[in-house]
Amino acid sequence: MKKITDERLILQNLKNIRIAYFIQTIGILGILGYDLVTKGVEGMRENPLWLVFLITTVISAYLSMNISADHENNKISPQKSLRFSLVVLILISIAVGFFVSLTNGFTIINGVIMGVILFICGLIPIVYIYNLRIKRQDDE
Repeated sequence: MKKITDERLILQNLKNIRIAYFIQTIGILGILGYDLVTKGVEGMRENPLWLVFLITTVISAYLSMNISADHENNKISPQKSLRFSLVVLILISIAVGFFVSLTNGFTIINGVIMGVILFICGLIPIVYIYNLRIKRQDDE
């Protein structure tokens, strides 16, 4: 197969892939929505499409971060942005942990666990985008 060199054809190919991805996502959401209505939340989460949907959403988000890091301007240093993001993440994690511990049937330990899980899940993309910004800064 010959590699496409015409920029118009490359752009059209990317648009076709985007449309196919959109239709595939709508189909997956439709199937999961049907499972949600007929089997409930647990039935929907048991469907293997749920895992496919989560994985593709996370991968799409990380790929979008890569593009957005290249597109931003250099007005704010990566270190300052990292510190601000960490402060916001810590405040959100503490608030969620506190409110979870106040919920009936949950203890302080449940709130701490939920806050730590949220912190770790938020820390991964923050560090990833920080590394992308540092890499872009080094390239310039």
